[in-house]
Amino acid sequence: MELAEKNILVVGLGKSGRAAARFAARQKARVTVTDLNAAEHLTDFLPGLEDQGVRLVLGAHPVDIFKQAELIVVSPGVPHTIAPLAQARQAGVSILGELEFAARFVHDPVVAITGTNGKTTTTALVGAMLEHSGKQVFVGGNIGNPLIDYVDGGGGADLVVLEVSSFQLDTASTFHANVAVLLNISADHLDRYDDFDAYVRAKGRIFKNQAEADTAVINRMDPQIKKMAAACRARVWPFFHTGRNGNLPAKGAEIGPDRVVLRTGGDPLVLNLAAAPLTGAHNRENIAAAALAALAAGGTAGGIQRAIGQFHGLAHRLETVATVNGVRYVNDSKGTNVDAVSRALESLSQPTVLIMGGRDKGGDYTPLKPQLVKTVKRLVVMGEAAAAIAAQLGAVAPVQHAADMAQAVRLAAAAADPGDVVLLSPACSSFDMYANYAQRGEDFCKQVGALK
Repeated sequence: MELAEKNILVVGLGKSGRAAARFAARQKARVTVTDLNAAEHLTDFLPGLEDQGVRLVLGAHPVDIFKQAELIVVSPGVPHTIAPLAQARQAGVSILGELEFAARFVHDPVVAITGTNGKTTTTALVGAMLEHSGKQVFVGGNIGNPLIDYVDGGGGADLVVLEVSSFQLDTASTFHANVAVLLNISADHLDRYDDFDAYVRAKGRIFKNQAEADTAVINRMDPQIKKMAAACRARVWPFFHTGRNGNLPAKGAEIGPDRVVLRTGGDPLVLNLAAAPLTGAHNRENIAAAALAALAAGGTAGGIQRAIGQFHGLAHRLETVATVNGVRYVNDSKGTNVDAVSRALESLSQPTVLIMGGRDKGGDYTPLKPQLVKTVKRLVVMGEAAAAIAAQLGAVAPVQHAADMAQAVRLAAAAADPGDVVLLSPACSSFDMYANYAQRGEDFCKQVGALK
């Protein structure tokens, strides 16, 4: 794709939008960026863009600049259905998401991972497995560095391992994953999609451009994904728990309590999970999916097993922060949907004080009722969704309202006894009070530290 002298509009100044603008400017394109935020909210990086000759249009999305563009690159955080994009589309302007834009410059094999939950952990774990197998790997996408940064840096890895979100897949037309992983699908982002089926279709786009020589790693226990697998052109390697699925497939990953057995042709490969730092049924699924993906991408048995033994997980994902007065505090700020909270509660056996809340994403909280009855002794709610959560779950657990994280942690500490767990697993996005889930998790850690 030739960019020199082309009139390019980048919509949204998130991390990937800024990276796309920098890359296009270095390719001698005439670059304009637009963001609904005013300049005073973007001061950290505007001077660097202006130094590269990028034109800034901030505080609004004027329709004329959309129609005048020859190419529009849309950041994942910007809905591809907004009116200016719709009018540009009608005017014949080419519109690409950042993932699709970057992928057109990538010529290395790609491993792509998506799913409602677990995709960041699985992506990082695939990268570790391949690195332990002696491969040079770029790990990025929706995790860490945008793919366009890899392109801008000249590439050169043996393999590109990407976390991809449904928002990125929405605008991916030619994006091709040599190995595509779909971990699970549960209700999420219903504030952005018309309905659950639309969200499912977005996730399924990860398989769209695969061919017979490619590999699709799928969750055989998820009925939505199992249905997709029937239409895959790639070879399908499923993962599944022992004893849950009737007749077992000839190939795939069978998950037991302390091991995963990989069958991909030839002798089975047995992976020992007894000493794995990642624990819980959901993480055994992540390990199985990662191992299949790494094997398909050229990973070795030794490299995969070494990574499993050394991978301790990522911040803000069931992360034990501290034990104070005999109470363990667990930061699961990345638990931004109901299914994630369910998985977090499943992993805990102790009585739990649960902190939930944030910006509602259009989901239903009532599926959590059975687990709250089993393990949750107190529910502390905060943020914009507090009233909705309390209304839907208040009949099964005592509820207290908190104005902010400091009060939420204090209330939880007062309700917890030695041996209990205080769990932050919000089931909501963070944008009512924080810039992102990481900032929310850091505030939780800070407030727990203040208890000491």
